Amino acid sequence: MMNPKRFETHSLRNHPRGASVQRILAAALEAVDPTQAIHQHMQREGNHLEIGDQTFDLRQFARLLVIGFGKASLPMTKSTAEVLGEALTAGVVITKGQVPSDKLQDAGGMSLLEVLAGAHPVPDESSVAGAQKIANLLSTTTEKDLVIGLISGGGSALLTLPVEGISLDDIQALTQTLLGCGATINEINCLRKHLSQVKGGQLAQMAAPAQMVNLILSDVVGDPLDVIASGPTVPDPTTFPDALEILARYGISDEIPAAILAHLQRGANGDIPETPKPGDPIFRGVKNTIIGNNYRAAQAALQRADAENFNSILLTTSLQGEAREAGKMLAAILRQVVLTGEPIPRPACIIAGGETTVTIHGKGLGGRNQELALAAVAELAGLSDVMLIALATDGDDGPTDAAGAVVTGETLGRATFSGLEPSKFLAANDAYHFFDPLGDLIKSGLTGTNVNDLTFLLAF
Repeated sequence: MMNPKRFETHSLRNHPRGASVQRILAAALEAVDPTQAIHQHMQREGNHLEIGDQTFDLRQFARLLVIGFGKASLPMTKSTAEVLGEALTAGVVITKGQVPSDKLQDAGGMSLLEVLAGAHPVPDESSVAGAQKIANLLSTTTEKDLVIGLISGGGSALLTLPVEGISLDDIQALTQTLLGCGATINEINCLRKHLSQVKGGQLAQMAAPAQMVNLILSDVVGDPLDVIASGPTVPDPTTFPDALEILARYGISDEIPAAILAHLQRGANGDIPETPKPGDPIFRGVKNTIIGNNYRAAQAALQRADAENFNSILLTTSLQGEAREAGKMLAAILRQVVLTGEPIPRPACIIAGGETTVTIHGKGLGGRNQELALAAVAELAGLSDVMLIALATDGDDGPTDAAGAVVTGETLGRATFSGLEPSKFLAANDAYHFFDPLGDLIKSGLTGTNVNDLTFLLAF
């Protein structure tokens, strides 16, 4: 089991039930461990390979290829290589962070795969180089090949191959603007799809006429296949006019590179082909299966909370909106538990999952989970024996080394004693430098999975 200690903070370390809470957090992530998920959905016995509800006779295929991209792609690939063994022909995998020097060659056919590192959330040259290698591999496929895709959150940035006329610099500038304006991941990925050679079903288009089966770890609220990693293997219901409307909605049409705006306008005029749409025959040989998501993580946390003698409920796995507003709302629910014992009495554990957004106005450091937690500080001040924990399941909250933060009824008093005023840090989008001196940043390190965010409301 994942070590619960990796979630320890000042407040958890000093609370009588801190270890119990850490076990709940660990249980949530353990339930969406990519290694276990792959082995649950893929088994091989001789020449028979079962992937989900499909069975393949490997003797019918000339090649068995693997492609992977996303924050969880490395453990997903290692497990896949263990299952496939010598049946694996070749493949390319793009992950975030440093690639082990041995490329995990101890795992089955892992040595047959090229493992590359890309950048997230803003792509870099390595993201483009990796995507090009995947595109080159898929360009060689025939109807005698079987392609296994291993897809997880973060794939939109890690798999980046701009259309002709759009530079990496253009994509980087657009990404920074979108991340700062408060756009949702659905909106961001609509734009990405219409500026890419591989997103929005186009990777499946490249793989045709090979059969393709994709195992997907979802990091998007509601698990829409066309949004996860920008839907490279599924039909794209969005259009060029949709992309232009998003830019107009946020008032950023004048802030993005001219080449991008011109490309989208040409597409809207019908001068550029649309991404593959529902009903396109290229998808007849493609199967996509979700193997892990936020709901599964939340349910596992609930079961562990019950075992730890909490009264527990799942509030939602569709939490969205501005992080600071979500923080205030969740804090109000926790206050209600204290005042009335509703919706459940102490000891209470209420869980909410989803993904909020941050509209950046300041120049501070933080992520959506840290900002959510910071917005709850004043709301929870003075409440006895309560705790709000905001956690990014991938261990990576924004451009920081933190996964989130912990707030208690004593946080405001501790901060005031240290000369830290929450409202000033919130105005500067600087949650990291508020929680860091208090020792209440969760620094779990990268977890190897990625299924959105979880917030825990606890009243002991």
